Amino acid sequence: MESLVLLLVVLILCNWYGVVSSLNGEGYALLSFKQAITEDPEGSLSNWNSSDENPCAWNGVTCSKELRVVSLSIPKKKLVGFLPSALGSISELRHLNLRNNKLNGSLPIELFEAHGLQSLVLYGNSLSGSVSNQVGKLKYLQTLDLSQNFLNGSVPESIVECKRLRTLDISQNNFTGSLPVGFGNAFVSLEKLDLSFNRFSGSIPGDIGNLSSLQGTVDLSHNLFSGPIPASLGNLPEKVYIDLTNNNLTGPIPQTGALMNRGPTAFIGNPGLCGPPLKNPCSSQTPGANSPSSFPYLPDNSSAQDSDHGKSGKAKGLSKSAVVAIIVSDVIGICLVGLLFSYCYTRICSCRGRKDEHSKGGGKGKKECLCFRKDESETLSENVEQYDLVALDTQVGFDLDELLKASAFVLGKSGIGIVYKVVLEEGQTLAVRRLGEGGSQRFKEFQTEVEAIGKLRHPNVVTLKAYYWSVDEKLLIYDYISNGNLSTALHGRSGSDSFTPLSWSIRLKIMKGIARGLVYLHEFSPKKYVHGDLKPNNILLGPNMEPQISDFGLGRLANIAGGSPTLQSSRMAMDKSLERAQKGAPSDATTVASSTTNTTTNLGSCYIAPEALKMVKPSQKWDVYSYGVILLEMITGRLPLIQVGSSEMDLVHWIQLCIEEKKPLSDVLDSYLVQDAEKDDEIIGVIKIAMACIQTSPEKRPTMRHVSEAMERLIISDS
Repeated sequence: MESLVLLLVVLILCNWYGVVSSLNGEGYALLSFKQAITEDPEGSLSNWNSSDENPCAWNGVTCSKELRVVSLSIPKKKLVGFLPSALGSISELRHLNLRNNKLNGSLPIELFEAHGLQSLVLYGNSLSGSVSNQVGKLKYLQTLDLSQNFLNGSVPESIVECKRLRTLDISQNNFTGSLPVGFGNAFVSLEKLDLSFNRFSGSIPGDIGNLSSLQGTVDLSHNLFSGPIPASLGNLPEKVYIDLTNNNLTGPIPQTGALMNRGPTAFIGNPGLCGPPLKNPCSSQTPGANSPSSFPYLPDNSSAQDSDHGKSGKAKGLSKSAVVAIIVSDVIGICLVGLLFSYCYTRICSCRGRKDEHSKGGGKGKKECLCFRKDESETLSENVEQYDLVALDTQVGFDLDELLKASAFVLGKSGIGIVYKVVLEEGQTLAVRRLGEGGSQRFKEFQTEVEAIGKLRHPNVVTLKAYYWSVDEKLLIYDYISNGNLSTALHGRSGSDSFTPLSWSIRLKIMKGIARGLVYLHEFSPKKYVHGDLKPNNILLGPNMEPQISDFGLGRLANIAGGSPTLQSSRMAMDKSLERAQKGAPSDATTVASSTTNTTTNLGSCYIAPEALKMVKPSQKWDVYSYGVILLEMITGRLPLIQVGSSEMDLVHWIQLCIEEKKPLSDVLDSYLVQDAEKDDEIIGVIKIAMACIQTSPEKRPTMRHVSEAMERLIISDS
């Protein structure tokens, strides 16, 4: 009997030992990772069982034909925990991808014992500490992406031993110190280099120009690099975009190779830099200012105010006293001409008013003058009681009677009139803005302004088709844009349950279209317009979601027409509305959604550049700032005013706080864009453009031309 019991115990022990020892060593190494995970909300590791013979069927695990683990890939699963040292014992491991989780702790030194690693992708976690010098043992490493973590210390000198690297992205960490010696000569195969948003210091290595395989953007921005830009940087492939923004670089910008013909967007945030394409010329005392690699300063023709900067006083041989004399003589001449006109009017002109008493039109009169006639815009002329509809487009096929008889629906209201959707009898749909009644009626001035706007033709700018003027009524007639405005497309219609979020490709299309439209208004329109009040509510979306900028010049037209506030007073009203909203009081301001019935609380002051609230002369840099805020709103999906705890914060300060706190991209990104997370290079590129646009100082903001060019370069694919 005792022998039978002993036999049963032995059999049980054997079976138990067989179960426990059935999993191979690589399986146990992976189980140590599962044990290091404290939270697995999506159950990504639920089928990792010790009872399996090998881990090859586990989620995220890939094995070779010999059943050896070659890849561990579990991205974006919200895993919380740390990296165990046992992962380095998986000798055949080729790929480790744990990006966009919530892993913390340091990179274990033992991890670099997996000498066969070809890709190590850990970005978007909360890893901290330094990177071991053992990283140089990874001779086969091709992709190293440790971005968006909290890693610190200097980059190990041994990294130059990883000569097969094709991608090196360590951006958005806390790395310090200089780049290793031989950095540029080491990576002959390197295609992507991103060192941005760290605290690297020292000079940019001169041999970095030897990275001949680079593609896309070489991003060294938002660091502490100092000294001159090495001329050898121009040796990089010409299609490479070099981002050096926000460092401590000094001296002239070399005009060689890949550095030539670049806009200022690539160099802003370096107060010590000078020469083209920046507006501050290099002085004769600037080291290297006279070097062959630097061209003489040429003024940027995008700003008429700066067109005379950089010209030498010797250029035309005029002294200061001569210039003053010329100006004084011009002023005296203008005054004399004005006196002459005044004399002609008061002494020589013989004007007489005449009314046709038999006219059934009632009140129409005519003035006849022998020479000069007083400008009608200076008086409330009784002759301007009623004008017919004035067409600004040759395709206008309706008259005033048809317009007045048509069905009309209110689309929205604002401080600058009411907008109606008007459907003509034959089915044509129009958007009609009523500017108000009464006030100072300066018809000629209004006519000049409205007809200049009517000449604008661009696919990303709303076309003004016609206008109507009378003492009691002023109307602006546009095509009706069918897909509403950008604000509704991003956030949905108030009170409506149906909402289709915009995909990343559609958002890119809209971003680029807005930029093109602003470039046209700023540089190619007859008056080089400043919109001055750009926001998602006045960006309309056509049938194919192409953006069209509306409401430009509207403030001035409303001011001329009378009965409506000027653009500046509208700004002040918006600012007061925002203050009331911040204090919890209801806001009475509403915005015009020119192709939707959506009427929302006006948060327009969040889009206004800080200097615009000081009532200075309008500047195109106002529009650049507004565009930057719109980009952030499209990326984050958030309203321009964000609730943070018990207080409110505008979107610009919120995004700046997120960057300072090194928050992962997933915390910033619109939740509807999660499926487009693989486009993170494009998203980060657009964020950088937005950050350049929202600089507090208008001088540091790029022009819209340079912004549009940067969008075209940084965006890889949009459909």
